[in-house]
Amino acid sequence: MKAILLKDFGPVTNFVLDENVPMPAIGDHDILVRIRATAFNPIDYQMRQGKTERKRMHSNILGREFSGIVVKIGKSITLFKVGDEVFAASGSMGSNGTYAQYISVPEDIVAIKPDHLTFGEAAAIPQGYLTALQVLTRLPVKKEDAIFITGAAGSVGLALVKLFLAQGYEQLLVTAGNAESIRQLINAGLAAHQIVNYREDDLVAKIMSMNGGALFNHSVDLVGGAMSEICAQVIVTNGSYADVTALATPQAREGLFNKGALIFNISNYAYSLSGNKKYYGDNLRKIALLLTENSISAPDISILGGLSVQTVATAHALLERNQTQGTKLVMRIEDDEEFKENINFYEPFAYAK
Repeated sequence: MKAILLKDFGPVTNFVLDENVPMPAIGDHDILVRIRATAFNPIDYQMRQGKTERKRMHSNILGREFSGIVVKIGKSITLFKVGDEVFAASGSMGSNGTYAQYISVPEDIVAIKPDHLTFGEAAAIPQGYLTALQVLTRLPVKKEDAIFITGAAGSVGLALVKLFLAQGYEQLLVTAGNAESIRQLINAGLAAHQIVNYREDDLVAKIMSMNGGALFNHSVDLVGGAMSEICAQVIVTNGSYADVTALATPQAREGLFNKGALIFNISNYAYSLSGNKKYYGDNLRKIALLLTENSISAPDISILGGLSVQTVATAHALLERNQTQGTKLVMRIEDDEEFKENINFYEPFAYAK
């Protein structure tokens, strides 16, 4: 099969196309999927650079979420058949990453793709929505609680906003930094008065004033760094802090300790480490149901191109430069009619510089 391989940690010039990668084998509880689309995530370029995220690498083929068609099943498979259209967050649980034509994955992590979604849309869903759903289900949130969310215009943030609104939570205040991010959040269902520009002077005072001068019951931190310190300042005593990045500063941790805050470390990776693979498929099916009922919607996507080094390098560069324009970046693995309509293309650029 064809796949994009990472030769070594470092720049995007370390990616190469290999047209003779062995086909993945399947076990009794695995399915073989012909990948139709894969989406890019920040962890992809962080792995490529050799940062701490490289510890999660199990293949020199990167990529962690996909949609596609089942082409072969193990003898103990009960949930799927050949020809089913599926999607999943494979992470380190697949035979290889998703910058490839095929992947073998455990049956437990996969869900049937909702019929109304394109393969490109479905590929963009698993990582963001699985993380967002974990935040929603683990935080002790009441409908009347005030919730502060940083970095809400990213894939996890937009998914979380949609889930909160779909479940009837209305006391949301979120951060954004540009007009496109604000547009995305309004499209997700928020009002303009629920969005604060994180570049504002006296940000804590601004946030408090937008909440009627009151502190928040919960902070969800999707950014880390300086924003983790803001989160610590604006929550009530014994409030909840959801840490999705593991990038809270020492000052933030001290502030949270002084508030007696309940800290939730949000990690989908934890479930694979503990061997609980059913967590992924079970929750992805919940998300699929909400999508089918139109309670939530797929993210806006931008198709960058087909399976090539150029496509992968462009995606990594755009993610590193925070130039995704509020969309989830997707690579099509095969030419398909669905990718010829209603998509955004980026012009190629000199990614090797």
